[in-house]
Amino acid sequence: MSAPSLECDLLVEDGVSHGFFTRQGGTSSGVYASLNGGRGSRDAPSAVVQNLALMAQTLGVAPDHLLVPYLTHSPDCLIVDKPFGADRPRCDALVTKTRGLALGVTGADCGILLFSDPGAGVIGAAHAGWKGAFTGVLESTLQTMEEAGASRPAIRVVLGPTIARESYEVGTEFRDRFLAQNARNILFFDASVKKGHFMFDLPAYIGAKLAAEGVGEFRNLGLDTYADEERFYSYRRSVHRGEPDYGRLVAAIALV
Repeated sequence: MSAPSLECDLLVEDGVSHGFFTRQGGTSSGVYASLNGGRGSRDAPSAVVQNLALMAQTLGVAPDHLLVPYLTHSPDCLIVDKPFGADRPRCDALVTKTRGLALGVTGADCGILLFSDPGAGVIGAAHAGWKGAFTGVLESTLQTMEEAGASRPAIRVVLGPTIARESYEVGTEFRDRFLAQNARNILFFDASVKKGHFMFDLPAYIGAKLAAEGVGEFRNLGLDTYADEERFYSYRRSVHRGEPDYGRLVAAIALV
């Protein structure tokens, strides 16, 4: 038994096993229905373990070889060459060149990205919400891949289901933080119908940062987590509804 997932032709061409898993095909119930991969959620731990095992099977790795770190919205990236064991490292990106390991990150509106340099045999996965993208997790992942032997112009990056501009309303203080970093960031904000608010384009911001870093190719799947309740979890949607918690999507990649 395995879990259904979305794939990108770029990574299929690279010959890497990967999946952008939806919320469908798992064992969880309630607000977590049904393929919740969030160990940090308040879902039944046994259900999450079963869901992750289904994903590992889809990827072609052993359950304990699907590695998902303890995410902290940081710029930190770690090279791994073996399973974690009992303690998950606190970081927001992973890189490996070890076959048989799957690198995963979770998200529920935040950007979930998979990286591949097929020639060097180096892969990566990164979690990039606004804070991680703002503070450098994308740059950190690329630098760490280079340390593992990758060539930046050969790296291909795919952004999975992420909250879209149309669904991401923010306040003036949020916008001003980005403008203080770089005035050109105004390109990623449009006026909202609500006075003093703006619509933030996180996928475009991520894509622009990767382009500035010289990656070989970037692909955005263009899937809005907030708008597509049937397939995706969304933190923001859960807050707007007053729900007690929310499930987490998983994006993962493996050399098998």
